[in-house]
Amino acid sequence: MSDLRNVSSNPHIRSKMTTSNIMLLVVIALLPATCFGIYNFGIDALILVLVTVASTVLTEYLYEKLMHKKITVGDFSAVVTGLLLALNLPSSAPWWIGVVGGVFAILVVKMLFGGLGQNFMNPALGARCFLLISFTSIMTNFDCDTYSGATPLAALKSGESVNVMDMIIGRTAGTIGETSMIAIVTGACILILTGVIDLKIPGAYIVSFVIFIVLFGGRGFDSAYISAQLAGGGLMLGAFFMATDYVTRPITKNGQYLFGIFLGIMTGIFRLFGPSAEGVSYAIILGNLLVPLIEKITLPKAFGKGGERA
Repeated sequence: MSDLRNVSSNPHIRSKMTTSNIMLLVVIALLPATCFGIYNFGIDALILVLVTVASTVLTEYLYEKLMHKKITVGDFSAVVTGLLLALNLPSSAPWWIGVVGGVFAILVVKMLFGGLGQNFMNPALGARCFLLISFTSIMTNFDCDTYSGATPLAALKSGESVNVMDMIIGRTAGTIGETSMIAIVTGACILILTGVIDLKIPGAYIVSFVIFIVLFGGRGFDSAYISAQLAGGGLMLGAFFMATDYVTRPITKNGQYLFGIFLGIMTGIFRLFGPSAEGVSYAIILGNLLVPLIEKITLPKAFGKGGERA
């Protein structure tokens, strides 16, 4: 019969945006923070970025070659992982830190769990936490030719005053890509305008974090203190570029809001009550681990099932 219909397997609605297109847009969006980090910290930052990206791409290529799998380095996901990891490293770190972190991110966190789409946590953050645990002194040393002393968040935690405008512009110590709030938000606008991400997770993350520090920070609604907390550390980079990772975020709308709120609360707990001034990486990884539970409790009920009878 001519009117027969063939039903294919899901998904039935497909986007014209491919994985490589999305990843390339993320790379472009990360360029403002990357370029500012290189300008801010110099040649050491450039070398670390190049080495880290090269290590992630090479690790993925060699693994797939040795395992006789399809070569997927052309989708730019390994480039994104390497770039995000590099932006989360201090410029004073030796080049081999980028290599160790890049290999761990791709081999352990990503490929051993099945590759892109199967990893249960963000590979860049997983590698950063591994490096923090394994090489604490290196990963927490932010002294360089440009800056010395504590980061603004560490100074803030110890009760010292900080220059909020310097933090917003990026004229401070920190990791390569986290210092300039302006550069990060510029990149985030690229992702939002191109439809790669929306504001559900970042918005819920930032708003819940602000509410938490207002309630428990001991300073009330102090605009300077709130601005410093938002501009300092990896909160903006994490909120827009890592918490929104398609693979490790919830797929449900309510789940994304709940995910963002959880991240905001955990970041506030780590920053205010933890021994470290930072906490974004650990908050996002804990959130990644809870994604299956979040999706389970926020999954919409199928039409005609679970509803009350009339």
